[in-house]
Amino acid sequence: MTTPVLRLESVRKSFGEQVVLRDIDLAVPTHSVTALIGASGSGKSTLMRCANLLETLDDGAIFLDEEDITDPRADEDSVRRRIGVVFQAYNLFPHMTVLDNITLAPRRVHGLGRAEAEAKALELLDRLGLAAKATEYPDRLSGGQQQRVAIVRALATGPRLLLLDEITAALDPELVGEVLAVVRDLKEQGMTMVLSTHEMSFAREVADQVCFLDAGVVLEQGPPEQVFGDPQQERTRQFLSRIVAAGRLAPSS
Repeated sequence: MTTPVLRLESVRKSFGEQVVLRDIDLAVPTHSVTALIGASGSGKSTLMRCANLLETLDDGAIFLDEEDITDPRADEDSVRRRIGVVFQAYNLFPHMTVLDNITLAPRRVHGLGRAEAEAKALELLDRLGLAAKATEYPDRLSGGQQQRVAIVRALATGPRLLLLDEITAALDPELVGEVLAVVRDLKEQGMTMVLSTHEMSFAREVADQVCFLDAGVVLEQGPPEQVFGDPQQERTRQFLSRIVAAGRLAPSS
């Protein structure tokens, strides 16, 4: 069996008396896409923040290529260099051009020279249809373009794993498609990804495994055809029926 890129083992996280993650177990195989679905407040974003060490666990462990990255002795900077993260807020520096936004981390954190960092950034921008925007400032771009730039910035460091946290949530509906097309392309290229999303049809299409979170518990997980087509848990069925009723997911045939 292939060693998973990311593995969560009995992960627990609370904020005060509120338990947000309860004994989460999850394995993300290499070259796979794992989709986290569930209602707002189910723990999806907290799970992502824990995986990138932005939150400290109360219990359990997280492994990146079988290295316990939650061990207090782990080098957090080294870990974060291997994990790319894109949030729903673009978090681009407004006073810097697209190219400077993308090359900042490769130059400052990875020690790449300007020419090498810019060459790689331009290659990625071209791949995502943004080469003409390299010298623009973020406020001159559409929301979809800004989010694609944020994805390029995450890819510029050559991450082992890409975490995508509700990356279409802040976009106008007509811009969602261009960002999801990028994720499809990354999947075809073999990028290992974990994405939390409310785009159920997209999750069903692109994910290799789907995890339904409810009240901080992975209540159900499996291939998309099973979770969406034949959910085993009543709570999963209730959630999906509401999504179908809202017109955000076509009924399974």
